[in-house]
Amino acid sequence: MPYKNFRSIPVYKKALDLCTISREIASFVSYNKDLLKLYQSNSLRDHIADSLLTDAILIPQQIAQAETSDSQAVRMKSARFINIMIRNILSYCNGLEKDGVKEKEYLNLLRQEIRSFRKTFRVWRKSLSRNRGDNWGLN
Repeated sequence: MPYKNFRSIPVYKKALDLCTISREIASFVSYNKDLLKLYQSNSLRDHIADSLLTDAILIPQQIAQAETSDSQAVRMKSARFINIMIRNILSYCNGLEKDGVKEKEYLNLLRQEIRSFRKTFRVWRKSLSRNRGDNWGLN
């Protein structure tokens, strides 16, 4: 497959923005400032921050997978997976609020970024089948 510059795809740019904001929030709210070891913590907040970061990182990977695949089934599976990750991230925001994060404006910034991402995601998702024709997942 030919090399494709993903940074020229609007939904990929938005996904990278989500990663950046998620990383900053995870760093800010966690008790353990080593983001690579959040999963080892006994703190619920650290586990939520780790999950937030992990799911945000998976989104651009799924976009790249969908963009490079010739299979309609793989592209649609990636789109469904991204939807799940977005719902998870919103749940993590709620979980952080319930765990006592006082700086709710940061979480609201992430929610706002998710709304912006969803707009570009809808356009991109519709383009997945139009760009390559509907092959019923047989490739």
